[in-house]
Amino acid sequence: MKLSRQFTLFGSAIFCVVVFSLYLMLDHLQLDRTKNPSSGAGKLFHSGQLTILQEKIDHLERLLAENNEIISNIRDSVLDLSESVKDSKGSPEVGNQSRVGYPELLASPPLVIPIQQEDCHFADNFSVTNGLLLLQMLDVYDLLSFDNPDGGVWKQGFDISYNENEWDTEPLQVFVVPHSHNDPGWLKTFDDYYRDQTQHILNNMVVKLHEDERRRMLWSEISYFSKWWDSIDSQKRDAVKSLIERGQLEIATGGWVMPDEANTHYFAMIDQLLEGHQWLERNVGVKPKTGWAVDPFGHSPTMTYLLKQAGMSNMLIQRVHYSVKKHFAIQKTLEFFWRQTWDQDTTTDILCHMMPFYSYDVPHTCGPDPKICCQFDFKRLPGGRISCPWRVPPQTINDGNVKERALMLLDQYRKKSKLFRTHVVLAPLGDDFRYNEASEWDQQFQNYQKLFDYMNSHPELHVKAQFGTISDYFSALRPAAAVDPVSNTSPLLPVVSGDFFTYADRDDHYWSGYFTSRPFYKRLDRVLESHLRAAEILFSLALASVQKANKWNDFPSLENYKLLTEARRNLGLFQHHDAITGTGKDWVVVDYGTRLFHSILNVKRVMANSAHWLVLKDKGAYIHSSSMPLLQMDDVQPAQDALPRKMVLKLSTRSLVIYNPTEQDRWSVVTVYVNTPRVRLQTASGHAVTAQVSAVWEETTRASREAFQLSFVAQVPALGLTVYRLTEAVELRTVPVDYTFLKQHEELSVDSAEPFRVDIPQDDSLPISIENPLIKIWCSATTGLMEVIKYKEGGVEHKVEVGFVWYGTTSNRDKSGAYLFLPDGEAKAYTPNHAPVIRVTKGVVFSEVTTTYQHVTHTLRLYNVQGIEGQSVEISNTVDIRGEFNREIAMRITSDLNSSDRFFTDLNGFQIQPRRTMAKLPLQANFYPMTTMAYIQESGVRLTLLTAQSLGVSSLKSGQLEVIMDRRLMQDDNRGLGQGVQDNKITANLFRLLLEKRSETFKWSYPSLLSHITSMYLNHPVIPMVVSPNYDSLTFAPLSPLRAALPCDVHLVNLRTIQAKEGAGPSHEVALILHRRGFDCEFSNRNMGLLCSTTQGKVSQHLFSELSVQSVTPASLSLMHTLDGGRSQEEIQLKPMEIRTYRVQLR
Repeated sequence: MKLSRQFTLFGSAIFCVVVFSLYLMLDHLQLDRTKNPSSGAGKLFHSGQLTILQEKIDHLERLLAENNEIISNIRDSVLDLSESVKDSKGSPEVGNQSRVGYPELLASPPLVIPIQQEDCHFADNFSVTNGLLLLQMLDVYDLLSFDNPDGGVWKQGFDISYNENEWDTEPLQVFVVPHSHNDPGWLKTFDDYYRDQTQHILNNMVVKLHEDERRRMLWSEISYFSKWWDSIDSQKRDAVKSLIERGQLEIATGGWVMPDEANTHYFAMIDQLLEGHQWLERNVGVKPKTGWAVDPFGHSPTMTYLLKQAGMSNMLIQRVHYSVKKHFAIQKTLEFFWRQTWDQDTTTDILCHMMPFYSYDVPHTCGPDPKICCQFDFKRLPGGRISCPWRVPPQTINDGNVKERALMLLDQYRKKSKLFRTHVVLAPLGDDFRYNEASEWDQQFQNYQKLFDYMNSHPELHVKAQFGTISDYFSALRPAAAVDPVSNTSPLLPVVSGDFFTYADRDDHYWSGYFTSRPFYKRLDRVLESHLRAAEILFSLALASVQKANKWNDFPSLENYKLLTEARRNLGLFQHHDAITGTGKDWVVVDYGTRLFHSILNVKRVMANSAHWLVLKDKGAYIHSSSMPLLQMDDVQPAQDALPRKMVLKLSTRSLVIYNPTEQDRWSVVTVYVNTPRVRLQTASGHAVTAQVSAVWEETTRASREAFQLSFVAQVPALGLTVYRLTEAVELRTVPVDYTFLKQHEELSVDSAEPFRVDIPQDDSLPISIENPLIKIWCSATTGLMEVIKYKEGGVEHKVEVGFVWYGTTSNRDKSGAYLFLPDGEAKAYTPNHAPVIRVTKGVVFSEVTTTYQHVTHTLRLYNVQGIEGQSVEISNTVDIRGEFNREIAMRITSDLNSSDRFFTDLNGFQIQPRRTMAKLPLQANFYPMTTMAYIQESGVRLTLLTAQSLGVSSLKSGQLEVIMDRRLMQDDNRGLGQGVQDNKITANLFRLLLEKRSETFKWSYPSLLSHITSMYLNHPVIPMVVSPNYDSLTFAPLSPLRAALPCDVHLVNLRTIQAKEGAGPSHEVALILHRRGFDCEFSNRNMGLLCSTTQGKVSQHLFSELSVQSVTPASLSLMHTLDGGRSQEEIQLKPMEIRTYRVQLR
């Protein structure tokens, strides 16, 4: 019988079961009605009759649950049958399978995903509305010469002049904004900074602002503010609230930290913003209006979009390439509306102020001449601990010098105003950890107030100067720039689109090094992100289910929620622009790593506790035991600076629970370690599953005899749990892999074990190849590295060569460090001292080529799955350069694609930014951050590299992609850190390489739907959990929480339980955060292994199968504002690229 007929047969069986079950239910209800006849129409129900009705409803729910279980069992049978039909004999027992002809696992029919053309052509005809000037940053780069002539007192700018009477008709408005930038870790740890400096700044603030209502202060980092708040009494808290109400203290941005904008993923950017804003709402009642980002090393439009979605109207940025700043200053475009590339109107516009000068410290904020501005930083008065580098100190303001000093300062304010299109001037007054001493508050505020009083009392100066907050400034700027409050447009201000990478602060000093610095912790960050998101979703589902079952007191909700809160805050802390960037002191990095490590352990506990409740068939048997948990993860990370390792399961009979944290039904390869190769693997319903067994290699050529890898394809529903049983078998029921070992010109001795077959061929010159049903790749027999890739559907081969290269550092005085990448020229090829050992593995579930070099262990793997995981090449690099001196190692992919000088990188995993390799820029300037992907393309083909960690990437030549994987640098790069980067770890980097055919070219480039889903699978792998042997008597049931998978282009960013208004525990509300991905229609949507479609952004609120949604209320991104009048929505509607948050009540 053909496979299609068997599918038809079992499909008919499912239909019959459903119909028959419904008939039985209706018949049963009819019998109940006969036995209990109604007393007549129009009569009121008695309480006894209501009880009978409730019993009928409960019975109906039980019948439906039984019916769902029957259907699930039949579905398992169909899948098992499809596997067995692919087997040579069709037998469910796999012990006698051929070791040569490997079957396709879970073969799927040629499915075409139904896609609405409007879903991916939304930005094809991008145009600027309202006749506004649009500046594309890529076009601006084309215009600039990137020279650096001496600009006079403003070294990177130009001389500024003005006429004295320019302000006669419209006076100059000056807002001096006192601020203190508090890094949550850099040269000291977060706690040390708080103890030594931050708490004193905030304590002084309460006292000193109350002394004079004209004084102002700006604060940003809620991580510090919340720690301080917990230490102060109610009287001081009330004093802080009164300062906020009077407008003296402004909380700007309000995130947990001021995040880096290059390496951060948008999930974590949102999460730290949400954590800060929720804390403010619960404790202070503040809703930030303006973004403030003076120190991130370059700026991303993703942050702009998130601020806008959170309800903010304005923002400020500082660290932008000095040539870009100069160009914007010449054009007077330093204030602009920042718009997203896909936006065809003004809905994403946010008013942005770019600070024009070198830094955010006082010498570079009052005007163009730092020598003069430094004289108005009164902390540098003679006798203090810091002074002016220009050797002209400030003077205390008195009656004798106030005129001369006021006119000198006003001259700087006037010159600064000439760079803008209005007469409103911003002059920040602060620096890192300023105002920590009471004396500085007095020095700054008293002296400046005397200067303001003089200026304001002389109308012939035509100036009004005052202390202000950043929102005070924007409130004055908007009417001055004729910003329409309804349309949010201005005839004076341009619209800018694009990003501000890569940052350079002087000369050829490009800050592209930090895109890769400390890559071990960049990877650890993404592991915590994935685990936190998975735990949030599972906890929210479990909590709603517990509430529905009225078992609230049995489930450790408070304990788990506290662990989630701590993990949110530790992840948020690591998004700080000196944390994820890898630019902190060694011991500060250890502190961050320890926090990440402990939070990973804690969210694993939350997942295990939540899955325990959800997977248990008999909820009455639920007992929580923290000392003896039902479930535990199958891997262990021994320390914060070590790679995780798999636990070895000792088999008799063990249950394995697998969790799918993605919103799509999934067929993914799962690997666990077992103590025997003789394993029988079954589904929860008892059906045999094909499994591959392979060796665990303790050394390059020595296999363990105590541990074996068991790999199989698990089917897990969206956000669901699936149960498998592993039993030790008497005979071999798994399919062992075959190994081939090669090493050029040397004898090899391989210490293997049964049941594996090992081949060491005499002729080691023939190319190596591995394949799956979709792809075949050829590798060099000398290097083990990929050379050619072929996609079988089209039959076209492409040269795609993988190699490794070294970068050194320049011999000039300034050298590469944690921030800067200053190479000594083009990269040099990686040439190992000894020929590598190449191990070729061929198996029924996956095949791979592993090559062991001195500095990197490189693996290419193909999964034997038709669907998402079978359509790309997995690349794993374990890098170790701990013994190197001033070297950086990169992976270079060289293809035959004619990509010219164009390539594309993602920004924060959210959007794509076109790049152009520019010969007029130094090599290091052409590197950009890659958070999740980069690609090159020609008219008919795209090559995409997807990554599981943030790294620096470039395309220095046509057809190339190059990724810096680790850096070891022996010296400081003179940006304040005071050390090199020498704390390297053995680091695991994980990638997927995807080659796709294209049909057309649109003006704006987006990832394909396939690359979106592949990236999601790479960053959110399925999570195996092992049932403790103590609980073998319990019965487990698979969980399918969604009625259906979400539309293909809709991503569930988070399902985050909201904290209760009182106490530290959870509420009954969750934040549902959805993102509608933008994607290209130029790519095939056949055979993707997805059973979903696109729906033009429509998502039903009836998402869940067993939980009911009580209300869906739209809110701003961080829940600060309720939208649409707080009305619950029947249907969710998302625009392309939109991220939306909803308050949802589940029951």
